[in-house]
Amino acid sequence: MTDQDRLHPLRPLLKNWIWEHGRVGTRFLDCVDGEIKFDEGKKSRFAAEEYIYVPLAKDREVDDIAAEGPAIQEAGLARFLRAAQLGAPQEAGSVAEVQRAVQDCLELGLFSAYQREARDALARYAQEPMFEDEIRAAVVDDIRRIYVGMREQLALYDFSVLYGLPTPLLVSEMPFIDWRAHASPALPFVSLPLGPYCLLVGAPSGRKSKIAPVVWKAAATLGPLKDHNRWIAQHARLWLVATTDDQLVATQSRLALAMGSKQEEAKP
Repeated sequence: MTDQDRLHPLRPLLKNWIWEHGRVGTRFLDCVDGEIKFDEGKKSRFAAEEYIYVPLAKDREVDDIAAEGPAIQEAGLARFLRAAQLGAPQEAGSVAEVQRAVQDCLELGLFSAYQREARDALARYAQEPMFEDEIRAAVVDDIRRIYVGMREQLALYDFSVLYGLPTPLLVSEMPFIDWRAHASPALPFVSLPLGPYCLLVGAPSGRKSKIAPVVWKAAATLGPLKDHNRWIAQHARLWLVATTDDQLVATQSRLALAMGSKQEEAKP
């Protein structure tokens, strides 16, 4: 498969943001040039950045180092994501299928979460007198040092799908939020938007084994996660997707101010 044909890892989630009334496509803010754009069709071509894959299984021998991303059961994940967006848990599959789909969501969430750190590490090690395989190994070690333990923790979390949300959610190239580290005060949650009106939320279970069934909750508010859209917008660096242009205008204005400040600082 060529780079042009390769599908973005987050494309299964991005399908839920595709506008299909008349003009089919996705509304997004290009965070590089600050323009609001419309991506025609259903292929999410705007999401074209390269991804660096680091296997996170504790036993590295069972991981495929040559793989381009985590192994995902695409059909089951697509069914789960559609059910979440429709608010129809009865259409999501069996208990085991839903648990697997949630695990796939976490794999994709973590995959996107460590990309910036991986790219920074790659650029840093590229300045050192190292061979390419040594650079790759160093990047893998750096990412695994942080994320292997996190993946093991999340495997024992209790997960809920909040659906029927009144305000559409935003999504970016970094949709996974660890509220334990990024909220002040810290909150004992992690989250991943599954569509404009549904959010996957994980919380500590206290268990050391066994996974509980996923809980589905009709939600009128985001509760303690009310700052979700603000966090997504502030941390987007490549693209930001919304269901309407109105949602992107405020972020576009902030981005324009930030870009203007950088240009002023760059003047001699």
